[in-house]
Amino acid sequence: MPLSRSLSMTSLSGVLPAWEEDELPVEDLLLFEVAWEVTNKVGGIYTVIQTKAKITVDEWGENYYMMGPYFEHNFKTQVEACEPPNPAIRKAMDALIHNGCQVHFGRWLIEGSPYVILFDIGSAAWNLDRWKGDLWHTCNIGLPYHDREANDSLILGSLIAWFFKELTDQLGDKPNVIGHFHEWQAGPGLILSRSRKIPMATVFTTHATLLGRYLCAGNADFYNNLDKFDIDKEAGERQIYHRYCLERAAVHCAHVFTTVSQITAVEANHMLHRKPDVVTPNGLNVKKFSAMHEFQNLHSTSKARIEEFVRGHFYGHLDFNLEKTLFFFIAGRYEFSNKGADIFLESLSRLNYLLRVHRNDVTVVVFFIMPAQTNNFNVESLKGQAIRKQLWDTAHTVKEKFGKKLYDGLLKGQIPDMNTILDRDDFTIMKRAIYATQRHSLPPVTTHNMLDDSTDPILSNVRRIGLFNSRNDRVKVIFHPEFLSSTSPLLPMDYEDFVRGCNLGVFPSYYEPWGYTPGECTVMGIPSVTTNLSGFGCFMEEHISDPAAYGIYIVDRRFRAPEESCNQLTQFMFSFCQQSRRQRIIQRNRTERLSDLLDWRYLGRFYIHARHLALSRAFPEKFKVDPMAPLKTEGFRYPRPYSVPPSPSASIHSTPHHSDEEEDGDEPYDEDEEAERDRLNIKAPFVLGTMPEGKKKQPGESGN
Repeated sequence: MPLSRSLSMTSLSGVLPAWEEDELPVEDLLLFEVAWEVTNKVGGIYTVIQTKAKITVDEWGENYYMMGPYFEHNFKTQVEACEPPNPAIRKAMDALIHNGCQVHFGRWLIEGSPYVILFDIGSAAWNLDRWKGDLWHTCNIGLPYHDREANDSLILGSLIAWFFKELTDQLGDKPNVIGHFHEWQAGPGLILSRSRKIPMATVFTTHATLLGRYLCAGNADFYNNLDKFDIDKEAGERQIYHRYCLERAAVHCAHVFTTVSQITAVEANHMLHRKPDVVTPNGLNVKKFSAMHEFQNLHSTSKARIEEFVRGHFYGHLDFNLEKTLFFFIAGRYEFSNKGADIFLESLSRLNYLLRVHRNDVTVVVFFIMPAQTNNFNVESLKGQAIRKQLWDTAHTVKEKFGKKLYDGLLKGQIPDMNTILDRDDFTIMKRAIYATQRHSLPPVTTHNMLDDSTDPILSNVRRIGLFNSRNDRVKVIFHPEFLSSTSPLLPMDYEDFVRGCNLGVFPSYYEPWGYTPGECTVMGIPSVTTNLSGFGCFMEEHISDPAAYGIYIVDRRFRAPEESCNQLTQFMFSFCQQSRRQRIIQRNRTERLSDLLDWRYLGRFYIHARHLALSRAFPEKFKVDPMAPLKTEGFRYPRPYSVPPSPSASIHSTPHHSDEEEDGDEPYDEDEEAERDRLNIKAPFVLGTMPEGKKKQPGESGN
């Protein structure tokens, strides 16, 4: 689903550098994109290929096809079956079908409606042993019988290589074929296609190395020891050596190897022993509003819905001011260390201490949205929402009665006696409602009954740091171990609406090849915390002169010890809590202006360059790319905002709190004027992928 942003005069549209790459003759080419997650949502790669589909279809039209595994439920609910427009594709499919392998064709019902070719793995499983033998004779890679995922990947790859062989035999020399393969599950198709010398250009993209994810999950000091790991030994000990071999073979067989970020390029160079040819950052479809500040209105609306949930969850302990409450959140796969939940919890403990010591009246409610194994909703959480609804109904009943008597009195020209306008029954109803809100236990930390409550990493660390949602705590924790849904009886909100209602997304990841969560926050105008070990954080450091001023706080987890990183994260959050409401609005405006930078219409150019490079290597007599010429995939850097950024060193007073009355005395700010100056001060283009020189101090950073 496209994420929305405002179309306003403050947008930096028009300053993005123009694309100067020679256009490919797409009418003489066929582009096939292969991924396990085509119509099959498993993880982040699904978001990449789904959101990128529209700009690719706009460029390639009916010469663009996606390929992946067939799953009956997904096909029936997401794909509209139809006939292939190209006769050669129909004949290639028929060749497989006549040999007992089922192939399905249709349009994927997403934005852009791309064609998809889906291969039924089950119908071809009887060939598995023969294809395992082919793989062994081709590249000496053996697959164990018990690894279902690797075996399925080989079946899919064999079917795809077979399809490409039939297709290229039909096509001859024209049109030429480009195959773009994503991740190791698509690797066997690339390996077999190249070993059989099928005339096609190939691109392989790794979104995260297999071994990198395993090593980081095991709490290894990964980035400081990249050159010290015995790769074969580490893969063997984790019983993924065969998968690692498939990934590495695909990397070295491809004409062009790409990865999604500069930090993953460094990792891939050590883990897979090939330097990526092109870095292809991940983007989003940015849908623009017609109203100037509609995203600010959406923030207010969504925040009000979150506040309603908080009223119910903290019934009986709602002794904090919701007008001065900030909502932070972390979301994603439940990888406790990789996603940075460990450092986040420790920083929350320190933030709680700072807010209490400074007697700050700001309260922070923190949501952990990470799916874990549960039985069902927590009874206490459901009870809280039921009590909140009962109180709301009671208040409305009394209000209607009060309003009717007041209306009748005013019609008669009298001001009713306030002591008689409500009778004893009304007071009894209200007292019973108040007594119903009394509770003798603390508000629950988790909204569900956890299966492994005693060993769950988040709950274990909450017990260690003592954040139990007591009255004295200025930081409250809510662990929601399920993805959000608008049909939930507890927190009925979609993820996008929930993000819009929060004040800050916190993603202090240790291992994050790209990181869509802070990108989604940015497009919706919500400030976020990321790290210089995430692809998103590195990308923003390269493109923005002062990321913190634009609401992108980048924690240094690469060159600092964990203790220093934790203090830095604490300082970022504490500084954010000190901002006035007006300062937060200004910062959201700045954050939202970065949306153009994450739009596929800009980032899609890196994929265009990768395809052109692959064609020049596969068909050098037809396509030329000067190997000595600098890459034309140039970017730019957003300047520091014209007005003083809302950082503690520059625009926040030395006192720990800002009242709303102080806002008139804040720094002068004209959003249109600031954006216009940004347009004029964009720095000279630079080649994306160069590492910044030296280690920079983070803006807005001070000692803890």
